[in-house]
Order: sequence, then C-alpha cells, then structure tokens
Amino acid sequence: MTQSIQQITIQASPKPPAANTAAAAGLLKVLFAAAVNSVEVKFEKLDSSAPKPKFAFRVIFGKDFDLVEPNAAVRYLYKHAEQPFEQRIKNEATLEWEEKVLSPQATDKDTPLSSLFGSAESKIQSSSDDSGAQSITGIVIVGSLLHIVSGVDAGELKQFPKLEALYAGLTSIDSIKNAIDQYKQYTTPTVIRQAPTAANRKIKGTDIAFNFDPTKVVLPKEGEKNILVTSALPYVNNVPHLGNIIGSVLSADVYARYTRARGTNVVYICGTDEYGTATETKALEEGISCQALCDKYHAVHSDVYKWFNISFNYFGRTTTPKQTEIVQDMFHKCNNNGYMIEQSITQLFCEKCERFLADRYVEGTCPKCQYEDARGDQCDKCGGLLNAADLINPRCKLDSNRPILRDSNHLFLDLEKLQKSCEEFVDKSSAEGKWPQNGIQITRSWLKEGLKPRCITRDLKWGVPVPIESMKGKVFYVWFDAPIGYPSITANYTDEWKQWWYDPENVKLYQFMGKDNVPFHTVVFPCVQIGTGDKSTMLNHISTTEYLNYEDGKFSKSRGVGVFGNNAKETGVPSDVWRYYLLSNRPETSDTVFTWSEFISRNNNELLANLGNLISRITKFVDSTDKYGGVLPPVDPQRIAPGADTYDRCFIDDVNTLLAKYIEAMDGVHLKAGLRLAMELSARGNQYLQESKLDNSLFSEHRAQCNTVVSLVINFVYLLSSVFHPYMPSTSSAIAKQLNAPERKITDTFELELLAGHVIGKPEYLFTRIDDKKETEWRKKYGGKQT
Repeated sequence: MTQSIQQITIQASPKPPAANTAAAAGLLKVLFAAAVNSVEVKFEKLDSSAPKPKFAFRVIFGKDFDLVEPNAAVRYLYKHAEQPFEQRIKNEATLEWEEKVLSPQATDKDTPLSSLFGSAESKIQSSSDDSGAQSITGIVIVGSLLHIVSGVDAGELKQFPKLEALYAGLTSIDSIKNAIDQYKQYTTPTVIRQAPTAANRKIKGTDIAFNFDPTKVVLPKEGEKNILVTSALPYVNNVPHLGNIIGSVLSADVYARYTRARGTNVVYICGTDEYGTATETKALEEGISCQALCDKYHAVHSDVYKWFNISFNYFGRTTTPKQTEIVQDMFHKCNNNGYMIEQSITQLFCEKCERFLADRYVEGTCPKCQYEDARGDQCDKCGGLLNAADLINPRCKLDSNRPILRDSNHLFLDLEKLQKSCEEFVDKSSAEGKWPQNGIQITRSWLKEGLKPRCITRDLKWGVPVPIESMKGKVFYVWFDAPIGYPSITANYTDEWKQWWYDPENVKLYQFMGKDNVPFHTVVFPCVQIGTGDKSTMLNHISTTEYLNYEDGKFSKSRGVGVFGNNAKETGVPSDVWRYYLLSNRPETSDTVFTWSEFISRNNNELLANLGNLISRITKFVDSTDKYGGVLPPVDPQRIAPGADTYDRCFIDDVNTLLAKYIEAMDGVHLKAGLRLAMELSARGNQYLQESKLDNSLFSEHRAQCNTVVSLVINFVYLLSSVFHPYMPSTSSAIAKQLNAPERKITDTFELELLAGHVIGKPEYLFTRIDDKKETEWRKKYGGKQT
C-alpha cells in the first residue's frame, strides 16, 4: 500500500448507474454481511424514475422479499445469525453510529483523514468485545472506508493500529475477497474525495514551477539572458490616473512578469521622481515643505501600485544620497570629457515673486501651435519642447504676473557635439531592440532637426546641487537628473547595482513610458551616458504608448474628471479586472478612450463568459463526487498522439499554434496582441469542450474518451494560468490554487504537466458579474465636480 490511489475502478454492465461514495459503501457493507453470514444475495439496479435513496440497488433475498436501504439489509442478514439479544442491541447501536457519524464524515470531502480514521479507531476500541473482522462493527467500518483505506500510504494508516489490523484481517478472508470481486460486477467507479495536499500532487516536471520573491536581490547571471526593466518614474506631486498607470508601470509589470514566467533573469526598477519645479509649486500650494510633499505622495503612489499588483523588485525615490552621488559623478565625467558648456541665458524673472521662473512656473501661448496653456518646457497639445522665453504672452503660474527677461549663467549639455554618437546608438538600438514606430519617429525628428546644447541647470533650491563653484545655489534640471534615477534607485536596491548598469554585453535594458517622455530616454539620457565615457548599459527596447482619454475628455484631478488610482479601488472591482481592461485597451499605436460601458462589458462578456466559464465548468465536473471526485484520470494516448485524427489532437495542435503566436507577440513587447491571443486560447478551450460534448452521458457511456477530455482541459487550464499571469496575476494564482498546483512557467508547447492521480483543489468563481446599472452610477461619480 505505497501508492496513493483515490478511486477503485470497476466495470459493470450493461449501463451501470453513476455510483457515489454512499452507494458504494452501502453495497460493500451488504456484500460483506452476506459473505460472513453465508447468505447469497442478488442486486438489481433501481429504475431511474423511482425515488432514489442513497443506495442505487435493490437487494433481492428471495422471490418476494427485497430491501433498498443497505443498513436494513445488513440488519436482516445479521438477524439470522445466532447472537444473543445483548449483541443484537450492540449491532443496532453500531449501525446507528455509522449512519450518524461515520458515513457523513466519509462522504464529506473536507473531513481530514485523521478525524475520519480517528472516529473508526475509537469505535473499534469501545467495541473491543465484538469488533472482530467478521463482526457487524468490522464489516460496517471496513465497508464504509475500504475505498479510502486502500488509497492511503501504509505509513499514514500506522497511526491507527486497530483500524489497520481490522482492515488487514477482513480483506484476507476468502469470502470477503469474493465479495469484493462481486462488488466490481455491480458498480461504476466510486470516488472518495480527499483534500488536496502537496503529497497528492502528481506533476510531470519539477522545473515547471516559478516563484517571484521581491525580498531576494536579483543580480545578472553570467552567460544567461538578463533583462533590466524600468518604467518612467512617476512624478510625485499627484495621484496617478489610469492613463499614467497603463502608460508606464502596468505595461512594464506585464513584461517583467512575462519574462520571469519564461524563466528569464529579470529585475524591475522604478520609483517616484521627486525633484524639480513641479514639487516646489505643489508644496507652495499645499503649504508644506517639499520633503513633506514627497513623503506624502510617495506613499500614495506606493499604495496605488501595490493595489494594482505591480511586481517591482524595488520601488524607490530620487531624493536620496545615492541620487546626488551618481548624478554629480555623471556630471563630472561629462564635464571632464568636454561635453558641458557654461553660458549666460536670458530667463524670465518675476519681480513680484523675486525669483527666476523655472519652466514649469511659466505658462503662455505655444509659438508652434498657438495652444494658450502651454508650459514653459513643453506644449501638451502639440508635444513640442519649448524654452520658456519663447512663449507668447508668458505669465507666472504663481501669481499670474507678467515676467521680465533677465540674464543668468547656466550649464548646457553639448548635445550638438554628441549627435553623431547618439545617431549611431539610435541606429543600432532601434534595429536590434525593434523599437515601436512612434518611438522611432519622435527620436528621428529630434535628430533630423539637429541637436543643440540643452540647459541642465535651474535657479531652484529643491534638486541635486550643481557641484562647481560658479554654479553655487543652482540645481540640476529635473530632466537631467530624473533618468539617472534609474541607476540610483538600483543602487538603493543593491550595492552591486553596477552589475546591472555597466554590463551592456550581458544586460538588455527595456524601458516603458508615454510618448511625451520618449526623447529624454532615447536622446538626452543616452547622450549623458555616452558623455561619461563609461561602458554603460544603454536602451535596448523602448515601449511607448499614446494617450488614454476618459469618456469624452481628458483626465483632470483638479476638475474631478476620470478614474485615478485610488478611485479604482473604491469601486470594489478587483484589480485584475482593471488590469485586464486597461491592457486590452492599451493605446499602443493611437489614443484610446476609457468608457464605463466597455469596462463592464469586458468583465461580463469576456472574463466571466469566456475564461471564467471555461474554468468553472471543467473544475466542477472533475470535482464532482459522482464522477471523478477531484482526481485526474488517465488520458488515452492514442487520442492525443501526434498525427492522430481526433478532435483532441486537433485541439492540442491549435493550442500550440496560438501559444507560439502569443510568445512571439510578448517577446516583441506587443502586450495588447498578447492579451488578445491569450483570450483566443481560452475561447479555443471552450470550443473543445463543445466539440467533446462533455456531460454526464460522455462520462457514463464513453469513459476513456471522457477521461481524455477532462485531463486535457485541466492541463490546458494550467497552461492558461501561466499565459494570463502577466496580465492578471491574482487570477492566475487562484487558478493554480484550484488545480492544487504551483504557479507555472510559460512553456514553448502545451504538455500534460498534471498527471493521472493528481488531486485538484476546490473550485471557486474567478469573476463576478457587474450590474449594468453601475455604468450610470460611476459615470456620474467620476464625471467631474460640476456634475
């Protein structure tokens, strides 16, 4: 008894009823009682239209006498035995105990074996004078528990010596052996459901599982593929809205999760961008210090991303000593290599504020497109980069005063001198890394126009100090120091950070952001890296997005329009549903629009009706105690063999085709296409279930075929859990739990990883329907303060 068998398989004729635990136990008790009392009995299947007790057979004792309740039959059989009155009283007590205690425990899949066996052990102990193998206590206990006792390891039964002895003694009797053979002529497979544990998992390979542990520091591995993922550092002065989230951190998370699930060594680094004018402005508005503002909003961002289940290896911030150290070091190297220029420039100065106005303190009309609310550094409408002094009708953002022009000395990064090297980098990286078209176009437009020296210092207090005497009192411009936040945050993650940032042969850098951040990552930061003269890890692939708009306008925190990170949680809709919708609506090549109607529709008609329906249907079928009791049956190898002319083999081939397309899309960072292919895989699974006509008739009439279908689909669901993991990690984890299996890697092909005998977990609903009425409620709530 070393194998862990969860069911006894019996053949019956010609069309046996689907047996359940109680029916099988009842039949065995009657057969055992008849055997030990030398009484011949026959059985007849009950008519399907007759009321069904827990026993599916009629016990025929003679021409005009039969019984349908198993314990009534046992009473009758022992009534003829020569036993004293006192013993018959004890027999009755034993049968009552079996009906009220043992049988309910034996048929409840959640009852631990220790409790079930403990009850039997106690009963045997208390009935020591009448618990011999052929006593009524013996046949009741062994008859009720034979399926379970036969399916446990010998070591587990050793804890219950009286039960073990009783089991061994009764099953060694020839008449009982014959009774068991007779039992096989009358019943269909009977399944005892056991609680899933690691011990009753049967999984093909030990290397299929993977686990992300953010507490463990990840470093590059020599001779392996190493990927460094970053997403645009979210600015700390606000709450991120859905467009911010899909444009950077969520997209990067999907790719990081995908690469981990493929077994690749990857680290995902991000953090809040905290220096600069915008922080000073917001701190002034809120009447707090810049540091207090950063602490407040860093916590807000952290909470939002935690709820969205973003799998950072490390989420840091730029206001750290490491940031100052690394920014100043890179500046010194660029300066020493001749890539810095000091020039006097004319800046806008507000006489009312008595300060030079940094770009973000200035608003005005864009000289390129005439947009009236352009910022001093960039126009949000046309995307053009600006100098504040070039704005038409400039105004101070703090007090609306019209500023005057005044000269001030500043440092410039000599991009003109670095253009040739930058072009060589762009040519090589964009080809090898397969940049998206919008990233290439934005970068090429900068290069075509010709790079010019760019000012990298500002007259501010909140920032990294410029470490030369002539620039005392000035700080670095945020777009010079912010990208250096990637290595500085990595340095706060591990002292071995240079292994990631100075090893271009072994590390590939993947960066994710909205299109407005592109030139700073494809031109400015690479030029800084080139200017240092260091052998840096530079951009390999950039993944960019267009804009996500809200209903019929733009997100606006000030006007209360749109859904922000904290609002998503307030709706009560799980984060995986939000992730799914945002990623299916990811603005990869053009702007997209968030609408509540589409959000609800995708949950109800795609997640619930497609993926949720597939998994619920198959797990409940396998879990059913009148079918498989949660135990996977063996497949018919001929039905799934390569080249087999079966719909099973066709299903496997179609899955492998779609899986290959999914991997190709994900490797190319086509995240929207990857999700579409994942849903196509799920739809193909539903189609296969329809083709197989999985139902009670298939189970009772074509068992081998049914076995193949259920094991194939359970394994397919296991594959789906990995395919959906990058997009919906909580759902993936829930699927794995229902299958009683570890979260698995994304494999190149569809294989049967969960083997015959594997016990699945408890089925649960993955998704909940959203009431259509919520559309009106949410649109009103997040439609603006004016509504």
